Amino acid sequence: SWQVADRIRKLMVAYEPYQERLAHNGQVLEVRSDAMPDGGLVVTFADITERVLAAEALQDVNESLEQRVSERTNELVEVNHELERAKALAEAANIDKTRFLAAASHDILQPLNAARLYTTSLVDRSNDQTERNLIGSVDSSLEAVEDILVTLLDISRLDAGAMKPEVSVFRLDELLLALVNEFEPVAQEKNLEFKVVPSRLVVRSDRRLLRRVLQNLISNAIKYTDSGRVLMGCRRRGATVSVQVHDTGCGIASRDQRLIFREFKRLREGESKGPGLGLGLSIVERICNVLEHSISVTSTPEAGSSFSISLPVAELQAELQTTAVPSVPLSANLEGLCVLCVDNERKILDGMSALLGGWGCNVLVAGNLSEAQAAANTDGVRVDMIVADYHLDGEDGLSLIEQLRRELGWALPAALVTADHDHALRDRTREMGVSYMNKPVKPAALRAVMSQARLRAEAAE
Repeated sequence: SWQVADRIRKLMVAYEPYQERLAHNGQVLEVRSDAMPDGGLVVTFADITERVLAAEALQDVNESLEQRVSERTNELVEVNHELERAKALAEAANIDKTRFLAAASHDILQPLNAARLYTTSLVDRSNDQTERNLIGSVDSSLEAVEDILVTLLDISRLDAGAMKPEVSVFRLDELLLALVNEFEPVAQEKNLEFKVVPSRLVVRSDRRLLRRVLQNLISNAIKYTDSGRVLMGCRRRGATVSVQVHDTGCGIASRDQRLIFREFKRLREGESKGPGLGLGLSIVERICNVLEHSISVTSTPEAGSSFSISLPVAELQAELQTTAVPSVPLSANLEGLCVLCVDNERKILDGMSALLGGWGCNVLVAGNLSEAQAAANTDGVRVDMIVADYHLDGEDGLSLIEQLRRELGWALPAALVTADHDHALRDRTREMGVSYMNKPVKPAALRAVMSQARLRAEAAE
């Protein structure tokens, strides 16, 4: 009623000075009034200073926290921008490093290739065992330099993400035959038995990278085996196949079987077996990770080692029906085989002439297409094989081979020799039916390719 309201107003006015004094002292009162049944009024005063101060403090904290969150968010955004810029710079540096190593390796491998041709030719021509041993030591040192350069290039490409797998379906026999031709002469030089068990399986993988893995495993097996044999074969395990390389070499203790995959790690037992930086198995593991193939090793010291690569088996397709791996006579007589060597560097041509001449071949040399055409069209000359460098002055070796085949009217056996490791070039070479050989050329592998050319030349007669 109006009477109660009037009493509350008068009461508040009466306490107004008291309230002002409380506010002046920093205190806050809360006033509460309740009407009584008999018309009376109860007014309650409560000191809520601490509650108000706590609320104000909480509001200040919230405002301060929001400000700090905003500042930290801006700092994080800036840090992320800096990280993105640093990542972009690092990726660009990796690409530049890859390009530099590719260019440098090409320039370095050119004279290295000539040097190895000369040393091999000297070994073949020398009758003095002491001289042969000295020349062999030089050749081994050159081979070690080659392995280091190629491995460094591979590591650079893997780190830069430039080595991308190109998965396809192919017969294992195709790969096995190429490895037989490449490594049987190397094993024979150490008086080792090198046996490959044929497989009729079709697999899904990157042919080029899988071959690189198996090359490293076989090379290591031969290097670390003094006597006995190296065996490569396959075991089917459901939807996968395990490609295995066994040897009777020095073996690896169980405590060291994970260490061997580290970069620059060589075990004491293997240091006396030959030069190296311990990068081969590091490359193997990296490539297997890229391909998503598992790798495992079992070994017993002084008894040998076994490395296994597990990869998926593909469905057999009609166009991939396998045939048995043909036997290639690697020691075929090359006497009288006419070989046209094409390279734009005279030292390489001189080295090839010395090497192939020592094997009894008739060697023709050319520095470009026009010279090659003139040599191939000389009266009384029938070229049996072309060995051409890829990088020529203003030309490329594959186009040269294609042109000469067209002019001569048949699929002349040919080998492309290059310091490039580009998989597109390798695929194009294979599609043309041309052997692909990296510089420096391994004489034993070259002789194996030429033995095949000898068979084709005899078949064409």
